[in-house]
Amino acid sequence: MDALELLINRRSASRLAEPAPSGEVLENILRAGMRAPDHGTLQPWRFVIIEGEGRERFAEVLVAAATAAGFDEKALEKARTGPLRAPQIIAVIAHCDDQHKVPVWEQVASASCAVMAMQMAAVAQGFNGIWRSGPWTEDASVREALGGRAQDKVVGFLYLGTPQLKASTTINPPDTAPFVRYF
Repeated sequence: MDALELLINRRSASRLAEPAPSGEVLENILRAGMRAPDHGTLQPWRFVIIEGEGRERFAEVLVAAATAAGFDEKALEKARTGPLRAPQIIAVIAHCDDQHKVPVWEQVASASCAVMAMQMAAVAQGFNGIWRSGPWTEDASVREALGGRAQDKVVGFLYLGTPQLKASTTINPPDTAPFVRYF
């Protein structure tokens, strides 16, 4: 699959199973993330790989955060089982320097671009995933458990694995007209 085809036919996959990316494939995914646009060459990202028993430990962190937030039983169950929906999760944290001339919003945007690049690298190598966010990206206890500092921002969780449903290789091209204007 060439790069343009990959980008214009991108689809997330939420039903993921073993195997997860590993070895050189995983290294390629991480390298792709590190090639995201990076004003000031700050490298404003940190990647936390969650797999194996780490998924259960991550679930414990989410359940504790959900309990502290007063979430209902349905939300607690989702926190408990969510990390088990894929064999691998890469948490992406914008490692922000709030004293740098590059504004924090650009640092967060750069880390967000890293997520997209990593997902595309996974697809290019026969895997897929889905970028998830939700309340956990804003929760201080989750950020701290992942090694983030107070000034850092969790931009999301890239769930990765082998897609269980065969997705069409092409989609109907979107009508760009409602989203574009020329100045």
